[in-house]
Amino acid sequence: MTETSTIPPGVRLRDLIEQAILTGDFPPGEKLEEVALAQRFGVSRTPVREALHQLSAAGLVESRPRRGAVVATITPERLIEMFEVMAELEAFAAKLAARRLTPETEAAIVEAHRACKAALSQGPDAYYYENERFHFAIYQASRNGFLIEQATALHRRLKPYRRLQLRVRNRVAASFDEHGAIVDAIRSGKAKKAATLIREHISVQGERFADLMASLPSLKAG
Repeated sequence: MTETSTIPPGVRLRDLIEQAILTGDFPPGEKLEEVALAQRFGVSRTPVREALHQLSAAGLVESRPRRGAVVATITPERLIEMFEVMAELEAFAAKLAARRLTPETEAAIVEAHRACKAALSQGPDAYYYENERFHFAIYQASRNGFLIEQATALHRRLKPYRRLQLRVRNRVAASFDEHGAIVDAIRSGKAKKAATLIREHISVQGERFADLMASLPSLKAG
């Protein structure tokens, strides 16, 4: 658990509930009782309520009349569709970033990339949060407010699965290497190359999607 020791308590609780959903401990359609969750995780109902709100925004939890919060059902087909859109939004952001880079946004991307490097040895969950910062820095560098809003919203909805991807063997190291190539393309003003690289970085088609699905059961041991 040391790899997530610096994560704020509220985020950690959300991650624990998220993990239980992804592994099937809380199956689709199951009602999520605030009192039961508070007892299970040793917290008050207030952080549980906030965690459920965040998971609802991420699409993992639904609020139903007379039933309250229940675990949502996300099919593999729906997940692929969401990642396809995410890949195109990020490609557009990287392309614009390469064309519109400023000293400030360049520095933010470089610093986020350095933070990813520092997190490499701390485990996939610690790396995820720096990885998130890296992608948000690219969104900001696009200097397109609407794109930033849409990319950020979908990124957060896909957070559980993007975080899970990093638990696939060797994926963290590969992710960091891919980041390096993306940074070089953006800083060099190679818009088309930056878009292609980040699109491939996000895509979960083929073997990568199979690895993502196969890794779900392994979370139970974590």
